[in-house]
Amino acid sequence: MDNKSLEFTAIADIPPVQAGDNLLKMLRGYDFQDDDILIVAQKIISKSEGRMVALDSVTPSTKAQQLAEKVDKDPRLVELVLGESVAVVRAAPGLLIVQHRLGFTLANAGIDASNVDKDDHVLLLPEAPDASARGLREGIKNATGKNVGVIITDSWGRPWRLGTVGFAIGVAGLPSVVDLCGLPDLNGRELQTTTIGIADELAAAASLLMGQADEGRPVVVARGLALPSVAGSASELIRPLDGDAFR
Repeated sequence: MDNKSLEFTAIADIPPVQAGDNLLKMLRGYDFQDDDILIVAQKIISKSEGRMVALDSVTPSTKAQQLAEKVDKDPRLVELVLGESVAVVRAAPGLLIVQHRLGFTLANAGIDASNVDKDDHVLLLPEAPDASARGLREGIKNATGKNVGVIITDSWGRPWRLGTVGFAIGVAGLPSVVDLCGLPDLNGRELQTTTIGIADELAAAASLLMGQADEGRPVVVARGLALPSVAGSASELIRPLDGDAFR
C-alpha cells in the first residue's frame, strides 16, 4: 500500500433514490478507472432495496414493549431493532445498543429516520451489504470494463469518543483490513501488531464529502490508492469475540 496522492470526488447530480431504482443507471457516464474505489452511503442502498418501513405496519411484541419502557423509545422501533439484532448489549433511558445480525455493534441496529422523506417511516440497513457492494462492482465491470472496489458506508457513534464517524458495512473488490506486520518502520524496526482498517478509513474520509445533513452527495470515488484486488468483506473488520476485552 504505497500511495503519495489520494483524491476523493463526490459524484454530482445523484437524484433522490426510491425503492427499485437502479443505482448503476445513476452512475452511467462517470469515467471510472481501474482501481477506483466507489464509496456509497448506506441510505441510498437501503432505499433502492426497499428497506423503508412504515412504523404503523409494525406490531410490537411484549418483549419490545417492555424494553421500550426501559429505553424510552417507540415500541414499534424497538420491535424493528430486535428483529435486526442477535443480542442487546446495553439498554438505558435513551440508549439501545445491540449486536446487529451482520455482526456490527451499534445503536438502534442502524435504524433511523434521517433523510427519509416519509413521516413515521424508518430505514433499515441493507439486508446483505457485502452482496450489494458486489453487485455494484460487477455492474460497473460489465458496463465499463473497469475493475473498481466498492464500499458501502454508514455513520455510527463510538464508545469513549464523541461524534459519529463513517464505517464500512459492505465491501467488495478490496481488503477491509491491511496487515503491516513484518514491515519496517522509519527506524528499521519490524512492526509487530500494526493492522489498518483501510475500508473504515476510506469510509470516514468519504463521509466528509457526503456530509450528514442536506448535502445530497451520497456517492464518492477515491482514486490513487494502490490496493490488491481481492473479494473483500466488511466482516473482516469485526473483532472476534475471543479477542474482545470488553464483553
